[in-house]
Amino acid sequence: MKTSTGRFFEDFRLGEVIRHATPRTVTAADAALYSALYGTRFAVQSSDVLAAQIGYERSPLDDLLVFHVVFGKTVPDISLNAVANLGYAEGRFLRSVYPGETLSAVSEVIGLKENSNGKTGVVYVRTRGLRSDGAEVLEYVRWVMVKKRDEAASVADQHVPQLADSVEPSHLGIGCPPIDVEAYDFGLAGSPWRWGDFRIGERIDHVDGMTVEEAEHQLATRLYQNTARVHFDQHAATGSRFGRRLIYGGHVISLARALSFNGLGNAFHIAAINGGRHVAPLFAGDTVYCWSEVIDTAELEGRSDMGALRLRTIATKNLPCAGFPGHNGTEYDPAVVLDFDYWALLPR
Repeated sequence: MKTSTGRFFEDFRLGEVIRHATPRTVTAADAALYSALYGTRFAVQSSDVLAAQIGYERSPLDDLLVFHVVFGKTVPDISLNAVANLGYAEGRFLRSVYPGETLSAVSEVIGLKENSNGKTGVVYVRTRGLRSDGAEVLEYVRWVMVKKRDEAASVADQHVPQLADSVEPSHLGIGCPPIDVEAYDFGLAGSPWRWGDFRIGERIDHVDGMTVEEAEHQLATRLYQNTARVHFDQHAATGSRFGRRLIYGGHVISLARALSFNGLGNAFHIAAINGGRHVAPLFAGDTVYCWSEVIDTAELEGRSDMGALRLRTIATKNLPCAGFPGHNGTEYDPAVVLDFDYWALLPR
């Protein structure tokens, strides 16, 4: 066969390094389309003038656009036969990426664990996003449940990696250049709130909601060249558990991130992803709302311009978040679709 059906669980080997096709030059057109899909309003990623006056070369690409493009490279080799993407950890944004730069991805298999049902297994990979000059712009770990081709097949080398609960504050800030806070225009940025205005335990209802349209999530997933069948093939999905195409989990993350501008307008840079869970599926026609809690705050070593907030953003479907629905200790509220833990930087 000249065509590929993708890898199944028994095809992976511990320690294997996978170089993913195909490199992708990300342009200003991609950035504009990303804005059209999510309505993101963070000023540094919106204005060349504002970005340059505070210390960037020009307006960088949105951090999550970079994440999605790198993630999309990995799908044909890692998760084409996935049942579900289970989580993320140890994600770090290492360099600003500007329109015109070319991104590629490499993954290492760092864990394998067969499930007790004998039909699936969990694959852990550490993925690095690279510029064309070989410089790393992003790294993260994710784990995904993958079908077995043959239920009788066994995987000899099984290992579950130990992953950090969060990225240490000492590892933050590398992806953000020194910022001239005096030149940062809080009025034009759309929010008066600086890093020091937030407190641990504070909860923010981001108020607004956004309904997911069928065409938009299809367009978004194609933008990232994510080929997972569960997002595209309605004919195949008709016989599935849900009978419908699933919304790409990263689409939900970007929707929640865009909605979080209302309340976190100066949190313009995602420095790290500590963890994330897609709690429940989302479908076209559902409306996404979200709220955030400040889990921690951190100063950045040697920097007086920026501080970090550790944020936990909860996204729901068809339920506004004034009541802060989440996890009650035993289970999630049925409306919760995403639980996302990350570090964001704000001016001091």
